[in-house]
Amino acid sequence: MEQIKPSPFGAANFEARIVKNIIEPAKSIFNKGSVQTALDEMQARASDSSPVIDQRGELLGTVSKNKMNREVGGFGHDPKTEPVEAHIEKNNSYCFDDQTVAAAEQMMLNAKVGEVLVVTRGKKLVGTINTETIAQENRRRNAWKPLKSRAWERHNRRSIPVTPPRVINESLKS
Repeated sequence: MEQIKPSPFGAANFEARIVKNIIEPAKSIFNKGSVQTALDEMQARASDSSPVIDQRGELLGTVSKNKMNREVGGFGHDPKTEPVEAHIEKNNSYCFDDQTVAAAEQMMLNAKVGEVLVVTRGKKLVGTINTETIAQENRRRNAWKPLKSRAWERHNRRSIPVTPPRVINESLKS
């Protein structure tokens, strides 16, 4: 794990910030519930998808409201008795809570997603992180950096003695 390096201004380096410091809580659905219960919970939260966890809190995947409606309703299954577990999408992007924010952001860019779930190394769901949260954190941290003036730059400029190049006069050689 990368160590957080303090900056000269007392703040931690943004690239070394840890994900768990800026995560947002995630509302999840238990895997043993019915599709109807899951749809009702997502409707109440005004959400189109939700992470699914087991009784220990471990992330199993996510469910989508549209996918469940298509599969359950389209096949004529009863949403009150159909288990959520049959509709879990297991191929989801996630990051670990002890990763750096920069690593999580790069992972989101590579996966072309705007939000990922955050889990512990034991796969317990702890929250989510998205590109907007990262951008806000970056703006907040940069707002506190003092502006450098030209006088400050002149004051801290290194003086390196410059020796003039040797000029050999060809006429003096002969």
